Amino acid sequence: MSLFNSCIYSGFVTHRRFKPKRHFFTYKTFSLLIDLNETENLGKKINFFSYNKFNILSFYDEDHGPRDGSSLINWVKNILTDAKINIRLGTIKLLCYPRFFGYVFNPLSIFYCYDDSSQLRAILYEVKNTFNEQHTYVFPASPSSNLILHKCDKKFYVSPFMEMKTFYNFRLLKPKNILNVFIKQRDREGTLLTACQVGKKLEMNAKNLFFQFLSHPLMSFKVILAIHFEAFRLWIKGVKHVKRKIKIKNNLSIEN
Repeated sequence: MSLFNSCIYSGFVTHRRFKPKRHFFTYKTFSLLIDLNETENLGKKINFFSYNKFNILSFYDEDHGPRDGSSLINWVKNILTDAKINIRLGTIKLLCYPRFFGYVFNPLSIFYCYDDSSQLRAILYEVKNTFNEQHTYVFPASPSSNLILHKCDKKFYVSPFMEMKTFYNFRLLKPKNILNVFIKQRDREGTLLTACQVGKKLEMNAKNLFFQFLSHPLMSFKVILAIHFEAFRLWIKGVKHVKRKIKIKNNLSIEN
């Protein structure tokens, strides 16, 4: 039996663009699904993983939420209160990449918010761009279905090669033995892009985590380099560059 509710998901990420130019890429990756009540204990039990301290792998509060190092649990609680998602909050789990040697870039992190009966009741999609900006989309979640469906307007500048007047469709399975996160971006004429992350669940322990580190060396650096390389490929293909009109630090929207 695992010592932790936290776990590892090992798999891959795929992006497929349909217009104005077709474009495709995929890469292997692994993510952590961290029970935010376990962060300190994870740092104590796994000697090459630290909480809010430099290590081979680490997790920092300041990489998420208000990004000031304050409590992520309290931040989520306040957001759910503002969103009128009135639940007796239990566990909050965060799907994200860890820092590698002190560096990480998380294009998408997901907060799964459970009530005190272990039922999923809310999801926060935390999106970052390469300009150190962040937007969080806040949704209620139905505890009765394993399939999670959300949709909303795009409210945040992510790619210089994608227009703002588009829509997101999120389709997720509740994270259990398999991780499956699928996002479709559309305009009024059809699908522009799909992005998918899939993974197989692994127990959170030193052996599994170290093996993932060895299997994905310098993964955080690979992610940010891949983003810029794929942007260069789109530029070479002649895809229109879209200027960023609004500069923000942190923002959020409460969705239905």
